[in-house]
Formats: sequence, structure tokens, C-alpha cells
Amino acid sequence: MLTSTYLLKQRRFLPLFATQLLNAFNDNLYKNAMVLFVVYSVYSSAEAEAQFSAIASGLFILPFFLLSALAGQMADMRDKAMIIRMVKTAEIFIMTIGAIGLVMAWQGLLTTSAAIPLMLLALFAMGIHSTFFGPIKYAILPQHLNHQEVLAGTGLVEAGTYIAILAGTILAGFIAVEVAAGLVMVTALIGFFTSRQVPPAPPLTEEDPGEFETIANLKCIVCNFGGLARMLMAPFVFLFWTVGSSVKLVRKTMRQREVFYAILAISFFWTIGAVLFIQFPPLAKNVLLASKQVASLFLVIFSVGVAIGSVAINALLKGDVSARFAPASVIAMGVFVAAFYFVCRAWESSMGAGPLMGIGEFLTQPLAPLVLLTLLLIAIAGGMFVVPLYAFLTTKCAPAEAARTVAANNIVNSGAMVAGSLIAGGLSAAGIPIVEQLLLSAAMCLVSAWLGAMLHRAEKMAPATA
Repeated sequence: MLTSTYLLKQRRFLPLFATQLLNAFNDNLYKNAMVLFVVYSVYSSAEAEAQFSAIASGLFILPFFLLSALAGQMADMRDKAMIIRMVKTAEIFIMTIGAIGLVMAWQGLLTTSAAIPLMLLALFAMGIHSTFFGPIKYAILPQHLNHQEVLAGTGLVEAGTYIAILAGTILAGFIAVEVAAGLVMVTALIGFFTSRQVPPAPPLTEEDPGEFETIANLKCIVCNFGGLARMLMAPFVFLFWTVGSSVKLVRKTMRQREVFYAILAISFFWTIGAVLFIQFPPLAKNVLLASKQVASLFLVIFSVGVAIGSVAINALLKGDVSARFAPASVIAMGVFVAAFYFVCRAWESSMGAGPLMGIGEFLTQPLAPLVLLTLLLIAIAGGMFVVPLYAFLTTKCAPAEAARTVAANNIVNSGAMVAGSLIAGGLSAAGIPIVEQLLLSAAMCLVSAWLGAMLHRAEKMAPATA
């Protein structure tokens, strides 16, 4: 049986793993420290808090829509290790701006006029940073690992990512904002030094002159206008190019059936994930009568479960990149979501109204173990479903196009997460109780199972790869 832990001793994998882990940790530590401080210490209006949260989420996701095509192209046409070092260098400056904003807000200096804009600027810049780093962390694996090690490496990256998200999220809720400001700086510096150890990963293809000709033509169009008109036209020309490049990239990438179904299945999975993550906090508060600490505990359980599922599927597949367990995994996920629904309904009928419970009181309730167990099983099944699909993206396409394939996946995934958020918001606006919305998530797993089955069918019909 192929195990993945030995990769953590290899220089061809460990520096990348550590850099990605630190990146995910820092993203979530900064984002959550900023949001928690602003929501609980700056605003006292529910509307203002909701608007700030929406703006923060939008600013972080926006670069994935605009720049993923460019990020994928750069990663395939430049040394990936060099790009990693460039983005980690940028992270130091980005976190400096973010830390200044956090400290200013802590001291009450120009909080709304300067501190919050600085923090949001840093968050937007971290979105750009993650957009360029995202395609590389998967696309570099086939260059540094053997074919039979790619699934193991992907599973470790996924597990490490969720553990880092978990650590950053928990820590943000328990440390002072000024401590968080210093810690994000330290983490950025450590990430820079680990990135220096990533082995070279030179491009496997020549530059695409067509893309650069397009940019040159657009520049000529802008240059034909006067100074003020040029300034006004430039953002629209850039937007036109980025949207066009994104559409072109997605169309080109999804021509291959295996990659097509893998991206659709991953994206639909994240639609379900977005709905579930939006449901957790109001579900904890209004149905389970639990405090925000219990809602954080849900996130802890979910992250641990995905990490377990990420490693478990590698043991089942023995390093083989295959979707044969995907339909069963996501059907199991749907069954566990339905079980979670029935447990929540039983809790709601037995508890009635009352004050919010802390973690200690929550855990003493008779149904608490079932709540946490079903949530853990949902996450484990989800991890087992999605990890092999990410491995498909880098092993079932041409090696020279791996980063662009991951970038296309990021574009579609971002749209799917926005769709999931809109679905959840629309259901709430329509007055559908939050606990009943869980049944929609369970039903959506059937669509994911169908996509997983179509992927497995395409996999069996495809010619064998070496």
C-alpha cells in the first residue's frame, strides 16, 4: 500500500507543502482576525456588519474571476518555483499593509477612514496573491513527483490546507488583534524562506504569442485615445481582455471529457459547500441554540473531517488517480447531510426556546454527539469525493497546460461558490427555515454523484496513461 507520509521527508515536496500550509494559515488568520475585530469592536449595526462581511468576501473572490486566466498562463510559461518566490515576497508587503491597518484599528486611529480601507486593500491583494499561487500548488506536483505519487501529494496538500485553515480560524478568535498583526508578518517571512527551498520547475511549453499579440492590440486601441479618455478606457480594456481570456481558457480546458466532468463535479461540490458553510452559523444559533464558539467548533470538525477524507481516499486508491469511489462518496455525503437534518429537527423539537449555550453546555446535551458525528462524516465523505478530482486536473491534461487547467477550475469554482451563496440567500429571503435548507444540500449531492459517475465513465473510456 502506498502511503504518503514519506513525501514529507522529500525536498521535492516538503518546501512546497510547508509554503502552502503557511499561505492558507496566514490567509485565514488575517481574514478572520480582521472580520471578527471589525464586526465585534467597530460596528454595532447588524446591517453594517453584514455589508462589511459581504464586501470582504467579494474583494477576496474578485481576483479569481479577473486574473485566473493570466495566472494559469504565467505558471505554465515561467518557472513555477520562481513565481512562488515572487508571490511570497509580495505577501510580506501585503501583510505589512494589513498589519498597519489592524494596529490602527486597535488604537482607534482613523478607523473608518483609513484603517478599514487599508485592511480591505490588503485582503484584496491577498486575493490576487492566492489567485497566482493557487494554480501552481497543484500544477507543480506532476513535475516533482512520480505519476503514482501525484494523488498522495494532492491529498497531503488538501489535508494540510484544511488543517491550516482550521488553525488560522481558531487562532484568530482567541488572540488579540495586535498579536494577530505581528503574527501575520512573521508567518509571511517564514513562508518566504520556505519558498526559497522549492526546487526549480521550468516551463514545459513555449510562450503563446497569440496572447501577447492580443494584449498589444488592446494597448494600441487604448493609445489612440487622449490622456483622460485613455485613463477611463484602460480599466474597461483590461476587463474585456481578462473576461475574454477566462472564457477562452475555460472552453479550451473543458474540451477533454475527463477534465470537463472533473471541473463540473468539483464546482458543484463547492456549490454545496458554500450553502453548508452559510447555513452553519444561523443553524447553530437559531436551531441548536448554540453560541458562536459552537459554530466555530462546527468549522473545526468539518476541517478535520475533510483532512481525514483526503488521506483516507489515497489509502483506498493506493495512489491510483481514479474517480471510481466518487459517486459512492458523495452519495454517502448526501445521506449524512440528511441524517444531520433529522438530528437537528429532533434537537429543535426537544429543546424549544432558551438562552444560547457555550461549548461545555452544548456537549452535555444528549444529541450533541450525533450532531458532531454526522457533521464529521459529511466532511470525511466530501474529502474523499473531491481530492481525486483535483488530481485529475493535473494528470489527465497535457503537462504543459496543468496550471492553466487548475486556473480554469478556479474560475468555474469561484462562480459556483457565488451561485451557492446566492442560493442560500434566496432561500432565506423566501422564508424557508434554515433547517429545511439542509434537505436541498442533500438533494444536490445526487447531482454530484451523477457527475462523478459520468467522470468515471469517461475515465474508463479514455486511453490508458503511463
